[in-house]
Amino acid sequence: MIRFPLILLVSTLFLNPLVSCATAQQLSNEETKRLLWITEEEKLASDVYHYLYDIWALKAFSNITASESQHQLAMQELLSRYSLSDPRKDVLGQFSNPDLQQLYDDLIAQGSESLEQALYVGAMIEELDIVDLQKATNLSSREDIRQVYEQLIQGSVNHLQAFMRQIEMRGFSYTPQYLDLESFKSFLVTR
Repeated sequence: MIRFPLILLVSTLFLNPLVSCATAQQLSNEETKRLLWITEEEKLASDVYHYLYDIWALKAFSNITASESQHQLAMQELLSRYSLSDPRKDVLGQFSNPDLQQLYDDLIAQGSESLEQALYVGAMIEELDIVDLQKATNLSSREDIRQVYEQLIQGSVNHLQAFMRQIEMRGFSYTPQYLDLESFKSFLVTR
């Protein structure tokens, strides 16, 4: 069972109480854009895994869905700190960002085809999360944001490892879609 280290995530949110006075004006346009994207991307992961669990009843999907909820709470805290409106819609499978809406639609269609495809979808989502979180980390000048992103990267690495165990256990093979092969292999090494 994969469990995201919630205590580590929550502790990063309270490292600097002065940050609670921060405003969106202190963020660059790119930082704001990334915060909103990552927030909805975390919802996408949760919603896809919820949908796939309903089809395939594979416990890994429900375990990781629970972890993705914690990721969303971390992002919600950052949005609140910087006085940004939460872009997430309350309805499962609905997104404010049209690109994420299309990605969700494509991923659930692929994941509905077979358990093999559903596991590939899980691995792809975690790869994409890692790539996007790494970019967002590199583009942010705010230490509190960077710390949360780094914790989310570790969570995504854990999830990627869990999906790869499921894939390999069933005799399937997976080729990385977003990470280069060397980076992908490095994330599969137990940390």
